[in-house]
Amino acid sequence: MADHRDEHFVLWLDTPIGPMRAIADRTHLLGLEFHDDAPGHEPPNAPARSAPLVQIETELKAYFAGESAEFHTPLRTVGNELERKVWDRLLQVPLGETCSYGDIARDTASIELVRVVARYCGTNPIPVVIPCHRCIGSDGSLTGFGGGLWRKKWLLRHEGRMRPVGLFAL
Repeated sequence: MADHRDEHFVLWLDTPIGPMRAIADRTHLLGLEFHDDAPGHEPPNAPARSAPLVQIETELKAYFAGESAEFHTPLRTVGNELERKVWDRLLQVPLGETCSYGDIARDTASIELVRVVARYCGTNPIPVVIPCHRCIGSDGSLTGFGGGLWRKKWLLRHEGRMRPVGLFAL
């Protein structure tokens, strides 16, 4: 009898910053990947979608439409203890705000590990949802992003427009 726990599902998403591929199992989102040269559809004979793919598709459509930055799709990340701490800390960076790699290093390990933290931001398996694009250099520069700096800039500007400001901001 086949073990369905290892079965993966794939969904191609067209976004304003290019095609993305979402990968999930039956219960969790496992990855989001940018693809500059990928088709905008699922390959033939792909298995039916899983619940996490349906959910992340809805959430990403709302995000890119500027309607919501709330993600509730269950995530499963694989990494060492420090990687998971870095990714968990990134989830705490508010919409429309940034932090530095040094901030994350101080919060998760020690400032001496700033380069390690930067590398772990770069290996984030679920960009956008785990907002590694909100992490910048200590001098305010846009440094490193697996999807390209132009996408990082786009995401930060997009989120800046989404963030409520003023006296009546929530």
